Amino acid sequence: MRKILMAISLCTCFILTGAVLAEGTSSAEDAASNHMVAEAKLTAHFIDAAVKAGMSSEAINAVLAYVAQHSVITEFWISDEHGQIEFTNIPGTSFSFPTDPKSDTQAAPFAALLSGSQSVVIQKVEKRELDGALFKYVGVAGVDKPRIVQVGISAAELHGP
Repeated sequence: MRKILMAISLCTCFILTGAVLAEGTSSAEDAASNHMVAEAKLTAHFIDAAVKAGMSSEAINAVLAYVAQHSVITEFWISDEHGQIEFTNIPGTSFSFPTDPKSDTQAAPFAALLSGSQSVVIQKVEKRELDGALFKYVGVAGVDKPRIVQVGISAAELHGP
């Protein structure tokens, strides 16, 4: 557990560095997207390391909840190879990603991460599938197996007060 916490600290440094570098991009949305891609990639590596270390789902979810409570990331959604949510900071939410990237849902484009046809999916702010709230999502392919590793920021958090 100590090694994982040290890795999270290093990840935080990388995230902060990525945020500073992203400020030079052409727009606030581009900067947010770049930042979120870095966060999703770090999350994918955290999941890989945590699973290999034998952490329980509850312990992994607790780390995700801690990070969400102490950062601008509102949500983490990490699926298994079938699109079923395996890890999240929002316990008790029943959600699974569609497995067809051409289906007519907000979450459908992320299915391309399961098939390997894309390694990164960046979505603009839009109403999310779950409840219609406005969110920006970015997803990356899993490191340890085919999976969706998605981070989300609420529009309110993204645009500030």
